[in-house]
Amino acid sequence: MNLNCIVVDDEPLALDILQDYISKVPFLTLVKRCENPIEALQIVQGGGIDLVFLDIQMPELTGIQFLKIAGNKCHYILTTAYPQYALESYDLNVSDYLLKPIAFDRFYKAVEKVHNQVKPVEAPASVAQPIVTPAPFSAPPNPVQDYIFVKTEHKIQKIYLHDILFIEGLKDYISIFTKDERVITLQSMKKMEEALPQSQFIRVHKSYIVAVDKIESIERSRITINQKIIPVGDTYRDEFFRVIGNKNI
Repeated sequence: MNLNCIVVDDEPLALDILQDYISKVPFLTLVKRCENPIEALQIVQGGGIDLVFLDIQMPELTGIQFLKIAGNKCHYILTTAYPQYALESYDLNVSDYLLKPIAFDRFYKAVEKVHNQVKPVEAPASVAQPIVTPAPFSAPPNPVQDYIFVKTEHKIQKIYLHDILFIEGLKDYISIFTKDERVITLQSMKKMEEALPQSQFIRVHKSYIVAVDKIESIERSRITINQKIIPVGDTYRDEFFRVIGNKNI
């Protein structure tokens, strides 16, 4: 399914970049590039647009104001250099949030998500199923692992996942901060990230992994957990605000 889209931004360079990206995606068709958000609003209200790439900081009408006026006529991907707008934008049901400068791989991931949401789902072909005699006993499913073992200087220590606040990487070792203690182990951040469930933990910086449910507040690109200020790195910012936005009410 092809998506008709428009790009709304008061910066000609930003328009050029997005126009170039759109031309490389087979299922996207650029209908109009608009420097004036009022003109873009009229196009959206006229119908026939599936996706809008929308800048937030514009003089005549901000992207947030645009969303509130236009409503749910189509899908929106916000483009901006200001991460502090992420939470507010997700309240308005945007499909994704791209931070400038926008890399093409991140752009493609965002548009592919929209494409998958709107394309028709093909019904699977009916296949005759063989008759299987049930076994007399069925083993219960494996329980979700709620702990990890880490090797410290003198022992192997069990740490429950629900006790972890955040993890800090320091050269060749990491520090695991729990509610009651700090555990130091010789391990890489990459391996620790792979060992933790993605539904509960997220990498926010080259040196930090945080427990999502332990985040107390977010201000600009800084997280507070148990009075500790943790920065959100540029590489991880998009994904972090996407995850937080999905949990926002």
